[in-house]
Amino acid sequence: MTPKTTTGATPTPAPETGTIPAADAPSGRPANAAAPVKSPKSSPRWPFLRADFTASIVVFLVALPLCVGVAVASGVPAELGLITGIVGGLLTGLLPGSSLQVSGPAAGLTVLVYEAVKEFGLGALGAIVLIAGLLQLAMGALRLGRWFRAISVAVVQGMLAGIGLVLIAGQLYALTDAKAPGSGLANLGGLPGLVTGTAGSGAALAALGVGAGTVAVLVLWPRWKRAARVLPAPLAAVALATLAVFALDLPVARVEVKGLLSAVQPPGGSDFAALASVGALGTILAFTLIASAESLFSAAAVDRLHDGPRTQYDKELMAQGAGNAVCGVLGALPMTAVIVRSATNVHAGARTKASRVMHGAWLLIFAAAFPAALGIIPVAALAGVLIHAGFKLLPLRDFGPLWREHRGEAVVLAATAIAIVVTNMFEGVLIGLLLAIAKTAWETSHVHLEISGLDAPSSEPVRVRALGNATFLRLPKLLDQLEALPHDRAVALDLTGLRHLDHACATALTTWSTHRTTTTNSPTPDNPAHAP
Repeated sequence: MTPKTTTGATPTPAPETGTIPAADAPSGRPANAAAPVKSPKSSPRWPFLRADFTASIVVFLVALPLCVGVAVASGVPAELGLITGIVGGLLTGLLPGSSLQVSGPAAGLTVLVYEAVKEFGLGALGAIVLIAGLLQLAMGALRLGRWFRAISVAVVQGMLAGIGLVLIAGQLYALTDAKAPGSGLANLGGLPGLVTGTAGSGAALAALGVGAGTVAVLVLWPRWKRAARVLPAPLAAVALATLAVFALDLPVARVEVKGLLSAVQPPGGSDFAALASVGALGTILAFTLIASAESLFSAAAVDRLHDGPRTQYDKELMAQGAGNAVCGVLGALPMTAVIVRSATNVHAGARTKASRVMHGAWLLIFAAAFPAALGIIPVAALAGVLIHAGFKLLPLRDFGPLWREHRGEAVVLAATAIAIVVTNMFEGVLIGLLLAIAKTAWETSHVHLEISGLDAPSSEPVRVRALGNATFLRLPKLLDQLEALPHDRAVALDLTGLRHLDHACATALTTWSTHRTTTTNSPTPDNPAHAP
């Protein structure tokens, strides 16, 4: 299947040198003479300030409801999501790596954060994020960032699909102001009871109406092109839901607000001590690997949307690590590069990293000056935003063509998603990686036997030449083909055409050849020529 690529509009920079048409050539200079290079003083100091300023406002309006929604879905105070968005803009936005992608709390880590907070407590979250950030810094310094590009795309799509399924299952409860049971399977198993409970509760039905209306606005708003240019769909959906709740005085739950400074909870010694277990180590590794993979895959996708400087993967990994280390010190949510905000930044006309830095400043100003505004937002509206985001993580359009053209990749994708729902994020991704490796090993270990001499006189040996990659995965079929050769003929086995021969195959083929030679040379009624 030919991968689809998206190419953004190519900006045409104003040339600083070039030729001047004859009609515009000043007197005393030939028409084809090169124009003089402009002095740096003649160009504005911030040539892209207006474009970056406008883009930063758009990204801020998209990021605000998502930061709050991800925090609420993760089971932490809403302000912690804003803190991560602020750090992602003001700190990570300034660091080298990728020039246009935007970092902040991501829906892709919601499930992992929820499970970590539930198991280790809110205080330990900062310690986990801090250690994960330091590991990212170390991996970037060791130039391991580029290796994340070697991860199977099917595993990444399966990871996102699994996250989307678990996220949707959990947020269906928040959509009705109910409490989710916990794990992915438990949430799915409790859906029939949720339907029954919602049908018999007026407050739950009111919350469901708010959430469903939010999803409807998210789907329909982008079709209203003129309005979508002025106000992004997530903010419009949350704003309309909030106005409806206020106007109708609906009995629905609202976001709890504590204040930005009071939400900051740096981890202490007891929080680090709570991580002294194998399970905590797996959680830290999951945070590190998933956040890194999501950020670097996002960087690769964003690079296809613009014609500016390409991402420096090792530096971007270090930038993400620095941001997560600071978020950990502040006790906030982990950050990744977020493709939704990044694509919005590019499409809004951003040209430099100034847009993402300014978006962080707008988040800081809002959180400091208008914290009470968060307290009027209905939780069901944020659940609708995250359910919509969860559906976007599902590769619904790509799975059919993938199944028809690359069935093995489709199996890896589906198995990874199911494993995440059944087990957890870390184990599900490991299962997906192992399946991808096994699939690749099976496909690359192709061996072919060229057999000649079957029609020659019986005194002549049958010549067998092996070609390809001989591994233990293909050994049973290989031995079956060799055993099918005539038993009354000598066999000359040529292995020089193999590009790879593993130890298992080498041992088995040597044993077979020795046994075949001994059997063929032994005196038998059917082989009198070798009798003494």
